[in-house]
Amino acid sequence: MLTALIMAGGKGERFWPLSTDEKPKQFLNLLGDNTMIQMTVKRLEGLIPIERIFVVTAAKYVNLVKEQLPNLPNENIIVEPVGRNTAPCIALSAFYINKRIENATIAVLPSDHLIKDEDKFREVLKSAYEFVNKNQDVIVTLGMKPNRPETGYGYIKILNDIERINNNTIYMVEQFVEKPNKEIAEKYLKEGTYLWNGGMFIWKASTILKYTSKYLPQTFEVLAEISAEEDFEKALKQKYEEVENISVDYGIMEKTKNIYVIPCDFGWDDVGSWTSLERYRPMDEKGNILNKHCIAKDSKGNIVMANKKVILNGIENIIVVETDDCIMISSKEKAQEIKDIKKMVI
Repeated sequence: MLTALIMAGGKGERFWPLSTDEKPKQFLNLLGDNTMIQMTVKRLEGLIPIERIFVVTAAKYVNLVKEQLPNLPNENIIVEPVGRNTAPCIALSAFYINKRIENATIAVLPSDHLIKDEDKFREVLKSAYEFVNKNQDVIVTLGMKPNRPETGYGYIKILNDIERINNNTIYMVEQFVEKPNKEIAEKYLKEGTYLWNGGMFIWKASTILKYTSKYLPQTFEVLAEISAEEDFEKALKQKYEEVENISVDYGIMEKTKNIYVIPCDFGWDDVGSWTSLERYRPMDEKGNILNKHCIAKDSKGNIVMANKKVILNGIENIIVVETDDCIMISSKEKAQEIKDIKKMVI
């Protein structure tokens, strides 16, 4: 049975100072009337009912999840006592879901990405679900067809195609590749055998638990003990710190060979930094994204997110963000480094 696990514990540091530790990116309205996590749940309508959607998050965000997803059953919120990266978080969730839904297949989805063609997205998930359920111990990931030499994403190198399901072709994965520099990213784009890693996976709960046991045995043992306890929440608080702090990419994906990918073209974007808004927010004739109070004279290519009146005079390619606590001004060229500034300030 197909279920969804939405990962909602991230801090969205590159959208600081609007995205904070108290209310990070996934709970913000950045691209429309709904928050990012609301958009994530909404695009599953008609494929996965709310009763089979689970959200894993930090304790401090539980109230935000309940407030923004009022129809989500309380028991479908999985709470990490402390952050231990994605591998233990996913394995914990697999244990939790496996006890509640028999023979569960899990679509692991980030809570803060944009997908424009939601019908196509659901079609791809259906194809991945079919492939997973007729092949033993496979992992399917979704790779995005690149349209630019992006240095902010990891990549997936594909091998030969294996099967076609509905309108989607499944390929064997050769390897996962870390974020490249611009020269290498241009090479990947030209070669045509690399996809962006969208951080979405489809697998049976039993499969990811099997691979966790094989490659991260200490983490598996701790989580198995927690899952077996009658008082699950108490055991989780007492023992969860003992799991390894490691990502699912390093802990499992780079070690197993039974991974497949579906190349996707449904308008995906991880909306990873302030400059990514330029792809979706309306601009004036000089390429500025401005709040309604802003005045721009002889200025171009700027992004302004502020409630107060901001006046730009002869300014190019800067980001201005106002919150109750501060005003952040950055060059667009340094947008990826905003998270480092946050560490200096807080």
